[in-house]
Amino acid sequence: MALVIGLTGGIASGKTTVANLFNQEFGIEIVDADIVARQVVEPGTPGLNAISEQFGDQVIQKDGTLDRAQLREIIFSQPESKTWLNQLLHPMIRTQMLDELIKVQSAYALLVIPLMVENNLQSLADKILVVDVDEETQIQRTVERDKVDASQAKSILASQASREQRLAIADYVIKNDTKNQKLLPQITELHQKFLEICSENL
Repeated sequence: MALVIGLTGGIASGKTTVANLFNQEFGIEIVDADIVARQVVEPGTPGLNAISEQFGDQVIQKDGTLDRAQLREIIFSQPESKTWLNQLLHPMIRTQMLDELIKVQSAYALLVIPLMVENNLQSLADKILVVDVDEETQIQRTVERDKVDASQAKSILASQASREQRLAIADYVIKNDTKNQKLLPQITELHQKFLEICSENL
């Protein structure tokens, strides 16, 4: 299997932007936990069937897809439902991510897991890359991007791992605070480092 670089960062840190640059500039393949999480509950999947059996038709939209807003309300008000859902979906997501990593053709793979620290998934990667940004910038970007107020942005931040917890697991850090922070030079330098690791492992 290719070298796996785990990519994580808090909300609005720029994870997607960083991952896309690795892909566009250097052809590095991405396995994204958020995308996999959506795939395992698509219509006809065991994941969606199990959710439908547990919570009934109220969580299924007319077109047969998962009603995420309805499901969120249920698990928000019932902690035991959230536990059940996590126990169902986390193993499915993990299995599918590993299946996709095995198929990677690029020199190394980027495994993007927003809640890597929270779900203790750093063991799935060989090295960890954290996109680091200060909290003020995160709040500002979240407000602008998601059209939420600052207090909601702060509560999302509070529900995630702290900046210190993320940096504690980092092998590499990309700084993405200011508007004109140059991401590409940082990514290019890291790309060279990752290629060196790959050649050492041959």
